[in-house]
Amino acid sequence: MNAQPTTASYRGPAAVGDDLRRFWSLTATLAVTDFKLRFFGSALGYMWSLLRPLLLFGVLYFVFTEIVKFGEGVAHYPVYLLSSIVLFSFFAETTTRGVTSLVERENLLRKVRFPRLVIPLSVALHALFNLGLNLIVVFGFILASGIEPTLDWLQVPLLLIVLVMLATGVTMLLSALYIRFRDMQPIWEVATQLLFYGSPVIYVIATVPESVRQLMMFNPIAIVLTQWRHAVIDQSAPTAITELGGWELLPIPCAIVATIFALGFWVFARETPLIAENL
Repeated sequence: MNAQPTTASYRGPAAVGDDLRRFWSLTATLAVTDFKLRFFGSALGYMWSLLRPLLLFGVLYFVFTEIVKFGEGVAHYPVYLLSSIVLFSFFAETTTRGVTSLVERENLLRKVRFPRLVIPLSVALHALFNLGLNLIVVFGFILASGIEPTLDWLQVPLLLIVLVMLATGVTMLLSALYIRFRDMQPIWEVATQLLFYGSPVIYVIATVPESVRQLMMFNPIAIVLTQWRHAVIDQSAPTAITELGGWELLPIPCAIVATIFALGFWVFARETPLIAENL
């Protein structure tokens, strides 16, 4: 009887491969193809990628300004709400679609030998395309609200890099784990909802009781949204460093992002050789 192959005795396609140029070319091609096919045949086409966050923003804005009065006293609250929804939607879209990305590409994985990491990274790149379109709308709202550009806007690329690294790390981890543990999808759906309400998306972190504020700021998403508010929307708002409790604590959320990214890559690379066999 033949023994089952193990990661030690069987070498399937690598996670990245030896040709980085081919790796990134495949990633971009797959992301662009998915982006084009996602709205193929729909009347509004790419507009759907803009309408979804705008519709969610409209509902939440009405509820939290006209009914609950949640944003009362927060400068430029509508702009902050739209910005935070768009940024969190990128994280949610990347990770949620990333969970099942390998299973959805089962036929491709079984028939073609290529670097497996291309698949989850193409999901992240696809979501990044949507984020780019949505940010055009966001900055249109920002300028229409009378907010003038400042040098602090140069922090935007750094904040986006942090968010992209976090989302990509989670995506690599979840996509690899889902091959073995199919419960990861419903678990992550619940976790995403908890993250949405546990992050300052519909509220600003300054409204959170001080007893839990610092703990919430260890969440990298809270760091990004809070600093975005200060740098882009309202320079009089507290910085993420202030709400965190000082520069000396900044390495903690940074380490969380780096650890998640490194762990996600390690787990994915470890599972790569037998991905097709375990599907």
